[in-house]
Amino acid sequence: MHIAEGVLSPVVLASGYALTCLGTAIGLKRLDYNTLLTCGLLSAVFFIASLIHVPVGVSSAHLLACGLLGVFLGFSAFPAILAALILQAVFFQFGGITVLGVNTFTMASAAVLAHFVYRIVFRLLPTRRGLALAAFLAGFLGVAFAAFFTASALAFSDQGFQAAAAALFLAHLPIMLAEGCITMFTVLAIARMRPEYLPGSAAKIINSNKATKA
Repeated sequence: MHIAEGVLSPVVLASGYALTCLGTAIGLKRLDYNTLLTCGLLSAVFFIASLIHVPVGVSSAHLLACGLLGVFLGFSAFPAILAALILQAVFFQFGGITVLGVNTFTMASAAVLAHFVYRIVFRLLPTRRGLALAAFLAGFLGVAFAAFFTASALAFSDQGFQAAAAALFLAHLPIMLAEGCITMFTVLAIARMRPEYLPGSAAKIINSNKATKA
């Protein structure tokens, strides 16, 4: 999902930096002392997960954890992903500095959208099953949105990249399913062991459901 240097047009690169600066400013404003540790931990999860490449046909794809970051961080996924991508560019030459803005925006904006999907679904179905569905959709769509935005950045830069953009999206279909399951099981495990760590009103709803059953 990392776009390499020298591929995108100047307009797309500039737009990526502008949107990333805006998203990061919003994310930092919403980041407080209580979520700082969570942000750091999930930034590390993103850093490690996106280094794991999975063979898909003649190409490969990698985990992203965008949905997981989106569930717990919302807009604060922007600074978390930006920090991880800077380290990856410096130490492993993944992506690069000129494409840092676009790479951050494609994945962080996907995390933000996944966050809103999670909240809407769980608000409509405030049960444990609803929580499972919301988390799965967040993980699945987190990768789908990131793949779509990355493909769009390639397509807007040069029409010759349209075939590659479509192939990139299709290559990540197995990753979408995998991340949906990973996000779902992670959220359910936290709901069972430490529900107070769940974002928003999920902790109160899970605790009230437990009290009702007791």
